[in-house]
Amino acid sequence: MRFRPLRTASSPASELVAMPEPPAEMRAVVFDAPGATEVLHSASLPVPTPVLSELLVRIVAAGVNPIDAKTRAGFGVSAAIPEYPSTLGYDFSGVVVKTPYESHPFQPGTPVFGMLPFPRSGGSYAEYTVVPTLSVARKPSSLSHVEAAGVPLAALTAWGLVVETAHAHEGQRVLIHAGSGGVGHFAVQLAAYFGAHVTATGSARNASWLRELGAAVVIDHTTARFEEIAANVDVVIDLVGSVHDDTGSRSLKVLRPGGLYVLVPTGSWPGYLNAAAEAGVRATSYKVTPDGSTLATIGRLLDSGAIQVYIDQVFDMADAAAAHAVLEEGHTRGKIVLRVSDD
Repeated sequence: MRFRPLRTASSPASELVAMPEPPAEMRAVVFDAPGATEVLHSASLPVPTPVLSELLVRIVAAGVNPIDAKTRAGFGVSAAIPEYPSTLGYDFSGVVVKTPYESHPFQPGTPVFGMLPFPRSGGSYAEYTVVPTLSVARKPSSLSHVEAAGVPLAALTAWGLVVETAHAHEGQRVLIHAGSGGVGHFAVQLAAYFGAHVTATGSARNASWLRELGAAVVIDHTTARFEEIAANVDVVIDLVGSVHDDTGSRSLKVLRPGGLYVLVPTGSWPGYLNAAAEAGVRATSYKVTPDGSTLATIGRLLDSGAIQVYIDQVFDMADAAAAHAVLEEGHTRGKIVLRVSDD
């Protein structure tokens, strides 16, 4: 497989795009303490100041992820939030406002998308953010900012699961639970792209769509038990866990001896390693890495049409509470995105 080389811009100072100075304050959505969706509210915050190799980016759109809702509710990464009020959000797409030095590859005016190191920094539910240079890539030219904002965390997670952990290849048999979700719809596409035979679980309304994405077999989890259909699987990518059911333990039964079980939802099945060992299979969890070079590769796949991002609903940033409510219903196809500012 060959990709086009990543284009970089290295303009001399005389060619720098003149960007207006950012304001002192910015609109943001914050929460003052963990709780239900109603704790999210609009506020005015100081525009952050970039240091060293960081970029200052004006955010146009921000992705909404399950980890956001879990953190807002007091779980997720809430224990690491240094102080309140706090913003939320990892995904963003926007425009570079300030760059570290004159010949930097990401010049002012460059459209970029990326993933923030929240909660070590502020989140993306805000008009401006500072972000490490190595955590961003040029926005795919074929995508709007709203579409691009739905990509980073979910696609990077899927890449880590399918390419780096499962090593997807021709003929490999992969079962992906929750294939129609944010991470799931990327995982299905990437596994199929690299030649794997993909079985995905989902609802009946998403069955034909999952087949379009590359799933060879779709199992309606509301009417069938996947272990009665899938068997002798090489890899199970579990995006559900075992908080409310026994998806994890049932998944071990469909793996071939020595197969690999990958658990994604943090804390959803504390005993998975021992259970996997007893079943004669391998197991690991996974945490996403906000790597800009991998995101650039994903961007090229998006521009080529090899994979796509599906945006289910778009909310204005001020309506973040409504976006969280929809997300927590658990029926989202693809991604939910907040519109932060004008393009």
